[in-house]
Amino acid sequence: ALKICEDKFGPDHPKVAKALNHLALLLHAQGEYVKAKPLHERAVRIRQEKLGPNHSDVAESLKNLAGLLQDQAKYDEAKTYYERAIQIWEKVYGHDH
Repeated sequence: ALKICEDKFGPDHPKVAKALNHLALLLHAQGEYVKAKPLHERAVRIRQEKLGPNHSDVAESLKNLAGLLQDQAKYDEAKTYYERAIQIWEKVYGHDH
């Protein structure tokens, strides 16, 4: 599915980022952390570049990357990504959402 998406929309399209995100989540669930991390990172990069740094999809990708790091006991690194995701959600949805 990822290859089809890349061929149809180009390697840096938000739909590719969505496919990357789903594949990374699957690899994460299977314990394939080393394979999942670059996919999460690429999804974050694409979404930041194409949707802007404060888009809710960027926050979703950051949260997913943080979860991967958390499951590897990389808590300080995970915290940074969680905090950034929260900042974005607060901008998008407000503090009381």
